[in-house]
Amino acid sequence: MATVVIGTAGHIDHGKTTLLRAITGIDADRLPEERARGLTIDVGYAHLDLDDGTSLDFVDVPGHDRYVGNMLVGAGEIDAALLVVAADDGPRPQTLEHLELLDGLGIRDGVAVVTKADAVAAARIDEVAADVQALLDRTTLEGSPILVASGVSGAGVPGVVAALHALRDRVAVRRQAAPAGPRRLAIDRVFTVKGRGVVVTGSLRGGTIAAGDILRLEPGGQPVRVRGLEVHNRSADAHDGGRTALNVAGIAAGQLRRGHVLTGDPGIEPSDRPFVRLRAIVDLAGRSGERWPPAHGTVLRLHLGTGQVDAEVRTRGREAIDLDDGSIGVRIRLTEPVATFVGDRGVLRRPSPGLPIASLRVLDPIAPRGVARRRINVERARALAEAVESADAAAAADALVALHGALPAARVMAVRNALASAGEREAAASGPATGLVLAPDVIAALEADILGTVSGSAGRSVADVRSIALRSLRRRSALDRDAGPAAIQAVDAVIGDLVGRGRVARGGDQLRDPSAGPAIPPETSAAMDRLERLLAVPAPLPLSEAARSAGCSPEGVRALFAAGRLIRLEADLAWATSTYRDLARQALDLATIGALTPAAFRDATGTSRRYVLAILEDLDRREILKRTPEGHVPGPRAPKPPVPA
Repeated sequence: MATVVIGTAGHIDHGKTTLLRAITGIDADRLPEERARGLTIDVGYAHLDLDDGTSLDFVDVPGHDRYVGNMLVGAGEIDAALLVVAADDGPRPQTLEHLELLDGLGIRDGVAVVTKADAVAAARIDEVAADVQALLDRTTLEGSPILVASGVSGAGVPGVVAALHALRDRVAVRRQAAPAGPRRLAIDRVFTVKGRGVVVTGSLRGGTIAAGDILRLEPGGQPVRVRGLEVHNRSADAHDGGRTALNVAGIAAGQLRRGHVLTGDPGIEPSDRPFVRLRAIVDLAGRSGERWPPAHGTVLRLHLGTGQVDAEVRTRGREAIDLDDGSIGVRIRLTEPVATFVGDRGVLRRPSPGLPIASLRVLDPIAPRGVARRRINVERARALAEAVESADAAAAADALVALHGALPAARVMAVRNALASAGEREAAASGPATGLVLAPDVIAALEADILGTVSGSAGRSVADVRSIALRSLRRRSALDRDAGPAAIQAVDAVIGDLVGRGRVARGGDQLRDPSAGPAIPPETSAAMDRLERLLAVPAPLPLSEAARSAGCSPEGVRALFAAGRLIRLEADLAWATSTYRDLARQALDLATIGALTPAAFRDATGTSRRYVLAILEDLDRREILKRTPEGHVPGPRAPKPPVPA
């Protein structure tokens, strides 16, 4: 079972680290400066091995207002909270801010402890406990037990340990229904160990990592190999969740930093303009006028996982969409990409003066841009937000497809897995992972375009109809042009469906309107196929002789040219289109290496001067080649070679 990770919270000098030492026997202040000053500056870690063989992981965070950014490094990857309030001080400013941030991150399980109980009278303890209860009741930690203890004397510590046992069980029950997200380790520390190399630490979420695994670093996509694991200072072959140290290879320590994510799942995506849902953070300090809604163009600090980056919030006009309960959907602009996923949680905070502004839920890491931005309308945004909030994996995937118009099937599956339970994740993994998934309105529009193209026609080539439909698909979706083969496959599927339903008739490479008249007779179609095969050679027979040999009538010959299946260069010289394109490509390849002469092209094709001159003259006329005294070279309309990555 994955280890439960518990984060401390509370004001400076309220005894968080002391209580943690009393519970675990481990001093979480690992930095010399921290021990010298008695002040937690960065995130510290400890663990408690329980009698039943399980463990609890603890993340000890700073309580000073100057280090709230470091506090969020730890809080961003925890399952539950251990709130600490000193009996002599009571709730203080960082107590309130930490609670606000935990509420913004959606932390629902916790234990509150009133510490320094041996320093005050019983009446004061009751007063502070009542104050803590009133604060918890306004946050997601409502209902958490409140205990009294002293980290110095040890009084009440066994009761705290028992409450942590119960906390672990509550988290385990909640995990059964809640999605864990993609398998990931958000890095919080990077260092090198002599003789072993680079080591990273973090809280492993969403699955198991084992020695030998090849992971992916995001942002960046660089492959990283796991050489070994350590859990609670002991070597392990694998780990299924909780605090983990990974000894990694294939990457230098300087390429890794806090905020990066190691993953083996496709659901983690780098993004600098995610589409997110923002909600006002609970206001425990009575400063609501300063917080919500954030003014258009406000630059805030985004805390996501273990990373933090500046984010510009644009809330003017169509930049923001009102959702429900006063929340908004908005695409925020980040100063650098972050690694995130659908359903990820974070907070927006004003660093100076420190003030939590909004809780954040990622709805779409890679939101539609440009002309397809109009697809992010109120109806679609609300459907997506509702599905993500309720962890309805299927509805979220459908809503995301509707938002984009078309998405790769692999990304749709990744979204389903990110929001699915373990059983649902296995079922999703057996589904298709190739091609495109089209939104219903896009499919309907493509069908209308295809039907309109062939309406009333006796025949249009498949290539022509496909080209028109592809332009329509790109115009109606946020489809990346790199999805060319997938887009063709999707359009062909729509065409095939129309043919299967009898809305469009197909004969060979022709699509026609079924109401426009009879199709080409079977015997003519067979003769056309024979003629095309006869001309699919580098040195074909004269067209008239080939047509007689194939038994193809003049009507059949005309139909072949109309369908684009044959290319004619002279009155009696023609090739099958695919063969001619191969010969033309061969000529261009040879001309790219050096000036191509007719003799060299003749020898390369094994034909005669008659054929190669006709081909070269055609390519010269279309400016794909250019004739020079030395031979033919690439012309101004020659396809450009691909640029090396």
